[in-house]
Parts: sequence; C-alpha cells; structure tokens
Amino acid sequence: MDLISFLYENIVSNFEWQMLVMWAIGGILIYLAIKKDMEPTLLLPIGFGAILVNLPGVVNLITQNGKPLLDSFGNQQFDAGPLSTLFNAGISNELFPLILFIGIGAMIDFGPLLSNPKLMIFGAAAQFGIFFTFCLASIFFDVKDAASIGIIGAADGPTSIVVAQKLHSEYVGAIMVAAYSYMALVPIIQPPVIKLLTTRKERLIRMPYAPKSVSKLTKIIFPIAITCITGLVAPESVYLVGFLMFGNLIRECGVLNSLSDTAQNVLANLITIFLGITIASKMYYEQFLKIETLMILGLGLFAFIFDTAGGVIFAKLLNIFLPKGKKINPMIGAAGISAFPMSGRIVHKMGLKEDPQNFLLMHSMGVNVSGQIASVIAGGLILNFFL
Repeated sequence: MDLISFLYENIVSNFEWQMLVMWAIGGILIYLAIKKDMEPTLLLPIGFGAILVNLPGVVNLITQNGKPLLDSFGNQQFDAGPLSTLFNAGISNELFPLILFIGIGAMIDFGPLLSNPKLMIFGAAAQFGIFFTFCLASIFFDVKDAASIGIIGAADGPTSIVVAQKLHSEYVGAIMVAAYSYMALVPIIQPPVIKLLTTRKERLIRMPYAPKSVSKLTKIIFPIAITCITGLVAPESVYLVGFLMFGNLIRECGVLNSLSDTAQNVLANLITIFLGITIASKMYYEQFLKIETLMILGLGLFAFIFDTAGGVIFAKLLNIFLPKGKKINPMIGAAGISAFPMSGRIVHKMGLKEDPQNFLLMHSMGVNVSGQIASVIAGGLILNFFL
C-alpha cells in the first residue's frame, strides 16, 4: 500500500467536518486552562481528550463492524480502548467521584462555618437554581434527564456524575462536560451576576470577623453528625456525604496527618486527571454535537446563574429585617454554590476591589463549605425523588 492510499484509507475517508468543531472546543478548553489558568487540572485533560477521541481513524477503535458499540442504555461505548476501561472502572460505578470526595473533604476547613453556623442557610439558598432548572428542563427532556440536568447547578462535578449515572440519563457526557466546564468558568459567570443584583453601597457593607474558638472535639463530631443526619433525611446521598465527611474526619482527627496530606494532594490530583481524560470519552462528535447538548449547556449556565442569584437575593431579603450594623454583605450569598474554593475567593476579591479594607474571606468560605454540603444533600434528594 502506497502512502497516498494509506492516508486516504486511514485519514481522509474517516474525516468528518464535525471533528473540526470538536478540535476547536478542545482547543478552547486548553487555552482557558493554560492562558487563563481556569482550573487547568480539569479543563486541560478534558480539552486534550476531546481532540484525542475525534481524530480521523480513531473511530475505528470505537466501532465494531462499522456500527457503534452500545451499552444497555443505548449510549455509544469506547469498549475497544483504554478510555472505556477507565470510564467503566471509575465513572459508570461512581467510584472516581466518591474517591475524589475523600480528597475534597480533607481539603475543607469547617472552622469558619462552625464558628458562625447561621452561614449554613446561605448554602441552602444557593441551591435554588437546581430545582428551578429542573422545572425548566422538564419541558424539553424526560423527567429523569431533567433532574440530571438540574443537578449541574450543584456546581459539583462528582455529584453531577453520580446523579446522572444513577438516573441512567442519556446525556451523561454533556452533563459531565457542562458541570466541570462551568465550575472552571465560575470566575467569569459569577461577578456580573453579583454586580447586577447588588448596589455599590451593599457591596461596601463590612462584616467584621470575630472568630469563635472551635474545639477539636467539635470538629471531630461535626462530620460524624452530618453523616448521620443526612442518612436519616436523604438516605440516597449518605454515601456522597459520607465520603466527603470521612475525608474531613481524616483531616481533623489529628492522628492521620500523612493520610490527610495524601488525600488532599496525591489522591485528589490523580483522580482529577483520570476524571478529566475519561469525561472526554463522551465527547465523540456523534454523541456530543446534538441540539440536546447545546440545550444542556444552556440550561447548565442558567442553573449556575440562578444559584448565584438565589444566594444573593436571599441575603438581601435578610437585610430587610436586620438592624443597622448587623447587615450582611449580600455578595457572600453567591458563595453558597459548591464551587469550592473558587466561589469564596471570588467574593473576597470583589469585596477588596470595592474596599481594600473589607475582608470577606472567612465569611465567604464559611458559606462556600456549607454550599458543598448542601449541594450533595440536594443531589441525594433528587435521587430520593426519582429512583
């Protein structure tokens, strides 16, 4: 076989113009990861993987006798390659998201929340977008698919994966990509929404932080208590919360420092790499370039915007009833989404930009960690309703 025949058979004959679109999408994600430093551990492997699975000739590795391999739900599978092995071993059974929760839990310091427990209400308020988006999505999608799409608003990639897989959504790939991409784009999405809903006077509200001492015993009891309470209220989410809280217990117990360090760094980074490149296995152009995918991406953005708006508006409503001197800076309500710690840092930076002496970090991080818990519980409630 001469070179021209080889190139034609393996490249030209397998080329589709949609592959160019997916290369562009992958290139944009890589650009945002490297140039803009937007969650590179997520966007870079997803972007590279999107290019990888859409190269001409690669389709021969994911088809059998010219027909796509299908799973029991009718989704195309990459059973001939290593990406499908990773997907089946770590995502289809929810293993990767659960292990990642251990690392996330080990990173979280619940001290700011425990010293000011009323911040928990903002974490709950910022889940408004999940249920609002579910109602909107149910107009266009099957109810279980709509529920899976709504959970994108949790701003929590692992929870989105678990819910979509448990509910056997037909759009797992688009949901995963939307959830992780918008998490990385939180620094772009949230500030305009916050500014639109607040006045400069509100953004200048100072909230002095007088930390209350939180005992080591309290920090140890907290993850155990949250797991038990969640198991009673939302049994379907107990393993999600349980892995998250187990990671936090490793951090706070004081006798497993080496395990805590491993969970925060090596384990979390390794699983994140596997998640990113494996998510890309669902970005083959025939699966991804559909009108439904565009709708899901739009609804995911809608969910993030309304989560942010829900937290801010709730804080503004509380201020109506609070006396002067006790007002809440409504920007901290936006940190109630589960994008930890990005959202908390964004609110802090916005506060400093308005007033260099206005330090909102501890308040915003307290709200942010409460949002992490609330988003997982919201995912469990969705599963309780629709499983």
